[in-house]
Amino acid sequence: MAIPATMKAIVVEEFGKPMVLKNVPVPSPGYGQVLVKVITSGVCHTDLHVRDGDWHVKPTLPIIPGHEGAGVVVKLGEGVTTLKIGDRVGHAWLHDSCGGCDYCLSGWETVCGDQHQTGFAANGCFAEYTVAEANYVGRIPDNVSFAQASPLLCAGVTTYKALKETEAKAGQWVAILGACGGLGHVGCQYAQVMGLKVCAIDFGEDKRCYALDGLKCDAYVDVKGKSSQEVVEAVKAACDGVGPHGSIILAPKPEAFRQGLDMLRPMGFAVGVSLPPGEFPVDIFTLILQRKTLRGSIVGTRKDLNESLILAAGGKITCTVEERKMEDINQIFDDMVHGKIKGRCVLRIAPDP
Repeated sequence: MAIPATMKAIVVEEFGKPMVLKNVPVPSPGYGQVLVKVITSGVCHTDLHVRDGDWHVKPTLPIIPGHEGAGVVVKLGEGVTTLKIGDRVGHAWLHDSCGGCDYCLSGWETVCGDQHQTGFAANGCFAEYTVAEANYVGRIPDNVSFAQASPLLCAGVTTYKALKETEAKAGQWVAILGACGGLGHVGCQYAQVMGLKVCAIDFGEDKRCYALDGLKCDAYVDVKGKSSQEVVEAVKAACDGVGPHGSIILAPKPEAFRQGLDMLRPMGFAVGVSLPPGEFPVDIFTLILQRKTLRGSIVGTRKDLNESLILAAGGKITCTVEERKMEDINQIFDDMVHGKIKGRCVLRIAPDP
């Protein structure tokens, strides 16, 4: 496959300003790396934070965002023996880690203190080509399309891992706060594949049919017009009258964290995923006396990533995808800010090979 000297890429040149679509040099893979021709790339809310630079840590500009790049390997760097030209791979959030600390050695590279992130600390996938570490890519099964694979590289593995972190078992209840969004709609499906009963929580009665009929959830709670206490009571009523065994907090609001903890039955696990600014109060008495657990979950390990892709190959995970062009990126972000996106926007960067 002929590799050009330059490529189209979406670049953040200044925080808070529109991103620029421009021609830049095609990168070359170094030792242990591969060059991937990007076919599709999902657009995540994290990419919006990269553009705005509104986290306490900021990327070094200029940067190419994107961490849901699905494509094919077109060039091998020196020392790569685990991949070959033509392999279907996904370039996800975890770009690399140190590989030698206690966390990496025990399969928890996602909390390594010396890791790098795709599209944040290293150039990402909003481009025609991207460089990935060979040991950190996901393997996309042949029967999963690139457009469907892209959201799984972040939204999929993140919710799959969070479900595992609830420690809920088949037949038990999980509540998903933000169930109809880009992450939530995939999480609802993974939960069902895992044999869990799902209480979907979102904003607006217009999402009830999507949650119950489209996503096949077992219950739906509309938070619109309800106080936090009313949301908690409604979820408890839907989940055997005592609450879910686990909750996943995807809604980017501090009050959702308190709700996710309060709605649990005794010995339940609340798993935080979203990253809103601020704090929230914890009812210490209930936390202790009912032996509840609150924990965070960040994306997933390489093993989680490949497990989530393999599960999708079974045909039971379908992402709600809207394909858009690279030229649309600034409009996509505007739609994202105003809550106009259903499911996941995916940039179509090249035709399927």
